[in-house]
Amino acid sequence: MDSHHSDMAMVAMSAELSSIIARFAPADGDHATVMPLLTLHRYSQIGDLSCGMSRPSLIIAAQGAKRIIAAGEDYDYDVRHCLISSIDLPVMSRITDASVTQPYLCMAMSLDLKQVAALMADMGRPRSESSPIGRTIAVGKLSRRLLDSALRLARLLDHPDEIHVLAPLLEREILFLLLCGEHGRRLGQMAAGESGGSKVARAIDWLKNHYDKPLSIDALSQQLNMSVSSLHHHFKDVTSMSPLQYQKQLRLHEARRMLLGSDGDVGTVASRVGYDSPSQFSREYSRLFGAPPLRDISRIRATTSAR
Repeated sequence: MDSHHSDMAMVAMSAELSSIIARFAPADGDHATVMPLLTLHRYSQIGDLSCGMSRPSLIIAAQGAKRIIAAGEDYDYDVRHCLISSIDLPVMSRITDASVTQPYLCMAMSLDLKQVAALMADMGRPRSESSPIGRTIAVGKLSRRLLDSALRLARLLDHPDEIHVLAPLLEREILFLLLCGEHGRRLGQMAAGESGGSKVARAIDWLKNHYDKPLSIDALSQQLNMSVSSLHHHFKDVTSMSPLQYQKQLRLHEARRMLLGSDGDVGTVASRVGYDSPSQFSREYSRLFGAPPLRDISRIRATTSAR
């Protein structure tokens, strides 16, 4: 198939995927589906979204565009590009192309790293690799094969009686295409046995469960059977942050979520996420989000209510 016909085919597939998402995500927001690994997202206005965590996932925009901001770096994707994340990262996001008549519509498929590891074994891929892997969140060109597989997965929403048989096959097909693609090495490293990437993933799991506690790098490195210097090296290679900076971002993102939910005043929230000094908390919050806590929360609420 020549490039012109291939482009037309992809336009048609994106249009069909948009139609499916629009039906199963009829209002703005994030929508779970009957397939646990698949979520649908719809937003009708350009603007910032609340901060959150980027989970291991494949994200395909069927309409519109979005920007993810992680560790100070921007990742823009649209109908021609997909976003692949293979680790949990604190992120901020912004819808960059959307309207009421042409909303941003996307599907996100969670990536199960245990399934990735099992598939790598079936493919004869090595279970560990020590070389650096670089960032584990990336934007890549959306291939026709990957879009076709994603569309066939989304079509199952109209055939719920077929999901239990066909969904696992299509999910495995999508993982295979990702492992064979330009970002497959990153994904494989995060799933592989005792690789540096998989140890970083374990470190992140620990930090997520203990973000409000004092961090001992020595204790964490011993738990992972790594030297302190090796932990710092691999962690920064994967996340662009040190473990301490990652913990700080977790604390501040969680504090923002609590404040938006009216879950305590600033001093109480600062203490709950692990800060001894409210003034230090406010300084670091302002540095990350661009305004002191109360002003930032007021701005978000005003923007949300205006929509």
